[in-house]
Amino acid sequence: MMKYLPERHCRIASELELSSGDEEHAIPGYVCSVPTKVMPPGLFVRESYEAWVEIAEKFPEAKGILVNSFTCLEQNAFDYFARRPENYPPVYPVGLVLSLEDRPSPDQRDRVMRWLDEQPESSIVYICFGSLGILEAPQIKEIAKALDLTGHRFLWSIRTNPAEKATPYDLLPEGFSDRTASRGLVCGWAPQVEVLRHKAIGGFVSHCGWNSVLESLWFGVPIATWPMYAEQQLNAFTMVKELGLAVELRLDYVSAYGEIVEAEEIAGAIRSLMNGGDTPRRKVKEMAVAARKALLDGGSSFVAVNRFLDELIGAEF
Repeated sequence: MMKYLPERHCRIASELELSSGDEEHAIPGYVCSVPTKVMPPGLFVRESYEAWVEIAEKFPEAKGILVNSFTCLEQNAFDYFARRPENYPPVYPVGLVLSLEDRPSPDQRDRVMRWLDEQPESSIVYICFGSLGILEAPQIKEIAKALDLTGHRFLWSIRTNPAEKATPYDLLPEGFSDRTASRGLVCGWAPQVEVLRHKAIGGFVSHCGWNSVLESLWFGVPIATWPMYAEQQLNAFTMVKELGLAVELRLDYVSAYGEIVEAEEIAGAIRSLMNGGDTPRRKVKEMAVAARKALLDGGSSFVAVNRFLDELIGAEF
């Protein structure tokens, strides 16, 4: 996308328009055309759009670009940049770069992990929207209703606004905790790496932050996409449409716009994720194996790191 933005700006020197949401963009490295509605929300605001373009225009001046991904995951994109289009700097796929150690929070961690240990294998849908994914009460009620509709076991991490001093349980519909006590756990913070590693986890309803995407792939857990902000809409589109590695809940949702996703839609995505034949579970498991191979001696990311170091040592930066 950062290669595409200056090219588009030369033709159309203005921010993207929400009204042209279905207009498509031929972004270098993508097989699929990318609709406007899944581009980062900042590109629809003049000030932030101009900042994005200004940064993107500096990319050709770089000596190299390190990308937290690996060749097998985004083969078409890395093949494109390997051809060095228009003398663009070399792109090095050096991922996955992940921290597999969670931040310490012993009280919550132990409670969550003890509960997971008691659950059947691949039975739990994990719901979490990242550290900044704070939802309003009406949306939380729709998610709760969806969990009532599906009957699935669940682990739900609800982040609350620190300024309001509310607990996750304050936001739940009346009676929800009692109805779901035998099959669900609600928490605030969750040790996500340990959660995704656990054999009880069968699916992940995610905001599609890139770290969460990579963690889910590393542990072979399929995602249902519900982006919130930043570049997450494009990540969701990439995972569902470009790579076929996720189930679509939403691709173009932006939390700041205030839309409420209704329970029936959420429940349908959870059913597809946990039960449906269209869940890309096998493909995600294969990608987990490929991710590990990429990091081994001779793997694609291992080779890319060495190539970058050779360039770094041998060139005058």
